[in-house]
Amino acid sequence: MKVLILGGTTEARALAEALHARGDDVTTSLAGRTTPRALPGTTRIGSSDLSGFDAVVDATHPFATRISEKAAGALRLERPGWEPHAGDIWVESTEAAARECRGHRVLLTTGHTDLQVFEPVDAWFLVRAITPPNTHHQVVLDRGPFTLQGERELLDTHAIDLLVTKDSGGPAPKLQAARERGIPIVIVKRPRPRPPDAVATVDEALSRLHR
Repeated sequence: MKVLILGGTTEARALAEALHARGDDVTTSLAGRTTPRALPGTTRIGSSDLSGFDAVVDATHPFATRISEKAAGALRLERPGWEPHAGDIWVESTEAAARECRGHRVLLTTGHTDLQVFEPVDAWFLVRAITPPNTHHQVVLDRGPFTLQGERELLDTHAIDLLVTKDSGGPAPKLQAARERGIPIVIVKRPRPRPPDAVATVDEALSRLHR
């Protein structure tokens, strides 16, 4: 089977590895915003051509709306979002998240796309990113998966008193570390509901592709 996987998420990588191990012809299409790790099969950057494949799997980040719109008929692999927790501040946009930051020492983990929204805010920011962003704020370059102890140390070292993130779902030691310390968490909601026919795991995606 010739399969195109859209996205560089953890699930996209795991699916590419599983399909490649089965002997499928796998191509992973990436946006190219960050330097990719090596993937099994073929990797392409920036192409929106979905033709010539037996199946297309949209495993992009929940906030990658433009790519997902182009792949409306693809199998959607999307991890469930986080469950609301007492004390969380859920907001509709990064603009709303920025309004919560004034006067705080903030760990900002929302990615490159919306950094300009936070630039004028009167707050101290530690921006975590995979590649160097264009910002005057302090930056820590790192790529997950992250550990609980590592997140605890990051929060403590920089005296963080507010965590701002997006509802990417999946394991989230940063949330646990913040809650242990009573640090408020601002979470930007996903821009669209999770499709009802989406699958949540790689095993589910494999079953759908090979049934």
